[in-house]
Amino acid sequence: MQVNIKKDGKKNTYNLINSWEDVTLDKWAKLIDSKSKSKTKEALDTISLLSDIPRKLVKELSINDVSNILNKVAELQNKASSRLKKIIKVDGIDYGFHPDLSEITLGAYADIETYIQNGMEKNLAKLMAVLYRPVVKRNGNHYSIEAYNGSEVRMRAEKFKKMKAADVNSSLVFFFCLGNELSTILPLYLMERMEEVKQSLLMKSSQQNGLGLE
Repeated sequence: MQVNIKKDGKKNTYNLINSWEDVTLDKWAKLIDSKSKSKTKEALDTISLLSDIPRKLVKELSINDVSNILNKVAELQNKASSRLKKIIKVDGIDYGFHPDLSEITLGAYADIETYIQNGMEKNLAKLMAVLYRPVVKRNGNHYSIEAYNGSEVRMRAEKFKKMKAADVNSSLVFFFCLGNELSTILPLYLMERMEEVKQSLLMKSSQQNGLGLE
Protein backbone atom coordinates (compact mmCIF):
# COMPACT_ATOMS: atom_id res chain seq x y z
CA MET A 1 0.00 0.00 0.00
CA GLN A 2 1.29 3.45 -0.88
CA VAL A 3 0.84 6.70 0.98
CA ASN A 4 1.42 10.18 -0.43
CA ILE A 5 3.00 12.83 1.76
CA LYS A 6 3.44 16.49 0.87
CA LYS A 7 6.57 18.24 2.07
CA ASP A 8 7.86 21.64 0.92
CA GLY A 9 5.26 21.71 -1.82
CA LYS A 10 6.34 18.33 -3.21
CA LYS A 11 4.40 15.09 -3.07
CA ASN A 12 6.42 12.02 -2.11
CA THR A 13 5.19 8.43 -2.25
CA TYR A 14 6.13 5.87 0.40
CA ASN A 15 5.23 2.24 1.00
CA LEU A 16 3.10 1.01 3.86
CA ILE A 17 2.44 -2.66 4.63
CA ASN A 18 -0.10 -4.22 2.24
CA SER A 19 -1.67 -6.47 4.86
CA TRP A 20 -1.14 -7.62 8.43
CA GLU A 21 0.52 -10.69 6.92
CA ASP A 22 3.52 -8.44 6.20
CA VAL A 23 4.11 -7.84 9.90
CA THR A 24 6.56 -10.22 11.59
CA LEU A 25 6.48 -11.37 15.20
CA ASP A 26 9.59 -9.30 15.86
CA LYS A 27 7.93 -6.10 14.64
CA TRP A 28 4.69 -6.88 16.44
CA ALA A 29 6.53 -7.34 19.74
CA LYS A 30 8.05 -3.89 19.27
CA LEU A 31 4.61 -2.46 18.49
CA ILE A 32 3.20 -3.96 21.69
CA ASP A 33 6.12 -2.57 23.67
CA SER A 34 5.54 0.93 22.24
CA LYS A 35 2.01 0.95 23.68
CA SER A 36 3.51 1.49 27.12
CA LYS A 37 5.02 4.77 25.91
CA SER A 38 3.37 8.12 25.15
CA LYS A 39 0.83 8.29 22.32
CA THR A 40 3.18 10.38 20.17
CA LYS A 41 6.06 7.91 20.69
CA GLU A 42 3.72 5.02 19.92
CA ALA A 43 2.63 6.71 16.67
CA LEU A 44 6.26 7.39 15.72
CA ASP A 45 7.28 3.76 16.34
CA THR A 46 4.24 2.33 14.54
CA ILE A 47 4.75 4.33 11.35
CA SER A 48 8.52 3.76 11.37
CA LEU A 49 8.11 0.00 11.78
CA LEU A 50 5.32 -0.49 9.25
CA SER A 51 6.46 1.79 6.43
CA ASP A 52 9.60 2.91 4.63
CA ILE A 53 9.08 6.52 5.69
CA PRO A 54 12.35 7.76 7.24
CA ARG A 55 12.02 8.16 11.01
CA LYS A 56 13.21 11.76 10.77
CA LEU A 57 10.43 12.54 8.28
CA VAL A 58 7.82 10.81 10.46
CA LYS A 59 8.52 13.43 13.14
CA GLU A 60 7.75 16.15 10.58
CA LEU A 61 4.42 14.69 9.43
CA SER A 62 1.25 16.67 10.04
CA ILE A 63 -1.24 15.36 12.58
CA ASN A 64 -3.60 14.76 9.66
CA ASP A 65 -1.03 12.58 7.81
CA VAL A 66 -0.30 10.62 11.00
CA SER A 67 -4.01 10.04 11.60
CA ASN A 68 -4.57 8.83 8.02
CA ILE A 69 -1.65 6.39 8.18
CA LEU A 70 -2.65 4.98 11.58
CA ASN A 71 -6.24 4.54 10.39
CA LYS A 72 -4.99 2.52 7.40
CA VAL A 73 -2.85 0.36 9.71
CA ALA A 74 -5.86 -0.23 11.99
CA GLU A 75 -7.98 -1.27 8.98
CA LEU A 76 -5.37 -3.81 7.90
CA GLN A 77 -5.11 -5.24 11.41
CA ASN A 78 -8.90 -5.54 11.67
CA LYS A 79 -8.98 -7.46 8.39
CA ALA A 80 -6.43 -10.00 9.63
CA SER A 81 -7.79 -13.51 10.13
CA SER A 82 -8.22 -14.61 13.73
CA ARG A 83 -8.46 -18.27 12.78
CA LEU A 84 -5.79 -20.47 14.30
CA LYS A 85 -3.23 -21.70 11.78
CA LYS A 86 -2.37 -25.13 13.09
CA ILE A 87 0.70 -25.60 10.90
CA ILE A 88 3.12 -22.85 9.90
CA LYS A 89 6.28 -22.96 7.86
CA VAL A 90 9.44 -21.17 9.01
CA ASP A 91 12.71 -21.52 7.07
CA GLY A 92 11.27 -24.46 5.16
CA ILE A 93 10.30 -26.45 8.27
CA ASP A 94 6.70 -27.27 9.27
CA TYR A 95 5.80 -26.45 12.86
CA GLY A 96 2.53 -27.60 14.39
CA PHE A 97 0.53 -25.93 17.13
CA HIS A 98 0.07 -28.25 20.11
CA PRO A 99 -2.77 -30.58 18.94
CA ASP A 100 -4.35 -30.88 22.39
CA LEU A 101 -3.56 -28.21 24.98
CA SER A 102 -5.25 -30.24 27.72
CA GLU A 103 -2.37 -32.72 27.24
CA ILE A 104 0.38 -30.11 27.49
CA THR A 105 3.07 -31.14 29.97
CA LEU A 106 3.46 -29.42 33.32
CA GLY A 107 6.99 -28.35 32.32
CA ALA A 108 5.78 -26.67 29.14
CA TYR A 109 2.91 -24.97 30.98
CA ALA A 110 5.30 -23.75 33.69
CA ASP A 111 7.59 -22.20 31.05
CA ILE A 112 4.62 -20.47 29.42
CA GLU A 113 3.59 -18.99 32.78
CA THR A 114 7.15 -17.78 33.38
CA TYR A 115 7.38 -16.10 29.97
CA ILE A 116 4.06 -14.34 30.55
CA GLN A 117 4.98 -13.21 34.06
CA ASN A 118 8.34 -11.88 32.86
CA GLY A 119 6.69 -9.77 30.14
CA MET A 120 4.77 -11.32 27.29
CA GLU A 121 5.84 -8.71 24.73
CA LYS A 122 9.51 -9.60 25.39
CA ASN A 123 8.85 -13.33 25.25
CA LEU A 124 6.40 -13.74 22.35
CA ALA A 125 8.89 -15.74 20.30
CA LYS A 126 9.59 -18.07 23.24
CA LEU A 127 5.86 -18.56 23.84
CA MET A 128 5.42 -19.54 20.22
CA ALA A 129 8.42 -21.86 20.47
CA VAL A 130 6.62 -23.75 23.26
CA LEU A 131 3.26 -23.91 21.50
CA TYR A 132 4.61 -24.64 18.00
CA ARG A 133 7.06 -27.51 17.51
CA PRO A 134 8.43 -29.45 14.52
CA VAL A 135 5.87 -31.76 12.92
CA VAL A 136 7.16 -35.34 13.10
CA LYS A 137 4.16 -37.11 11.56
CA ARG A 138 1.27 -35.94 9.43
CA ASN A 139 -1.76 -37.66 7.97
CA GLY A 140 -4.25 -35.27 6.39
CA ASN A 141 -5.47 -32.86 9.08
CA HIS A 142 -3.96 -34.99 11.83
CA TYR A 143 -0.37 -34.51 12.94
CA SER A 144 1.98 -35.03 15.86
CA ILE A 145 4.78 -32.78 17.07
CA GLU A 146 8.07 -33.23 18.87
CA ALA A 147 7.97 -33.81 22.61
CA TYR A 148 8.69 -30.68 24.62
CA ASN A 149 12.34 -29.91 25.30
CA GLY A 150 12.88 -26.62 27.13
CA SER A 151 16.52 -26.43 26.08
CA GLU A 152 15.48 -26.01 22.43
CA VAL A 153 13.13 -23.07 23.02
CA ARG A 154 15.72 -20.29 22.76
CA MET A 155 17.10 -21.47 19.42
CA ARG A 156 13.62 -22.00 17.95
CA ALA A 157 12.49 -18.62 19.26
CA GLU A 158 15.16 -16.88 17.18
CA LYS A 159 13.73 -18.46 14.04
CA PHE A 160 10.18 -17.60 15.09
CA LYS A 161 10.90 -13.88 15.03
CA LYS A 162 10.07 -14.26 11.32
CA MET A 163 6.58 -15.61 12.10
CA LYS A 164 3.61 -13.61 10.86
CA ALA A 165 2.03 -11.45 13.54
CA ALA A 166 -1.42 -12.62 12.41
CA ASP A 167 -0.46 -16.24 13.20
CA VAL A 168 0.92 -15.22 16.59
CA ASN A 169 -2.22 -13.29 17.48
CA SER A 170 -4.61 -16.12 16.52
CA SER A 171 -2.59 -18.71 18.45
CA LEU A 172 -2.52 -16.52 21.59
CA VAL A 173 -6.27 -15.97 21.42
CA PHE A 174 -6.79 -19.73 21.09
CA PHE A 175 -4.37 -20.51 23.92
CA PHE A 176 -5.77 -17.99 26.39
CA CYS A 177 -9.36 -19.09 25.71
CA LEU A 178 -8.41 -22.64 26.66
CA GLY A 179 -5.88 -21.38 29.19
CA ASN A 180 -8.70 -20.04 31.32
CA GLU A 181 -9.98 -23.60 31.65
CA LEU A 182 -6.50 -24.96 32.31
CA SER A 183 -5.88 -22.38 35.04
CA THR A 184 -8.85 -23.74 36.99
CA ILE A 185 -7.75 -27.33 36.52
CA LEU A 186 -4.04 -26.90 37.24
CA PRO A 187 -4.20 -25.61 40.84
CA LEU A 188 -6.62 -28.42 41.75
CA TYR A 189 -4.25 -30.96 40.20
CA LEU A 190 -1.30 -29.50 42.11
CA MET A 191 -3.23 -29.52 45.38
CA GLU A 192 -4.22 -33.14 44.87
CA ARG A 193 -0.66 -34.07 43.94
CA MET A 194 0.75 -32.29 47.02
CA GLU A 195 -1.74 -34.16 49.22
CA GLU A 196 -0.63 -37.46 47.66
CA VAL A 197 3.03 -36.63 48.35
CA LYS A 198 2.18 -35.55 51.90
CA GLN A 199 0.31 -38.80 52.63
CA SER A 200 3.11 -40.81 51.06
CA LEU A 201 5.71 -39.10 53.25
CA LEU A 202 3.59 -39.57 56.38
CA MET A 203 3.19 -43.26 55.58
CA LYS A 204 6.93 -43.70 55.06
CA SER A 205 7.64 -41.80 58.27
CA SER A 206 5.29 -43.99 60.33
CA GLN A 207 6.79 -47.13 58.80
CA GLN A 208 10.30 -45.97 59.68
CA ASN A 209 9.26 -45.09 63.22
CA GLY A 210 7.62 -48.49 63.59
CA LEU A 211 10.74 -50.24 62.44
CA GLY A 212 12.83 -48.16 64.81
CA LEU A 213 10.69 -49.05 67.81
CA GLU A 214 10.89 -52.71 67.04
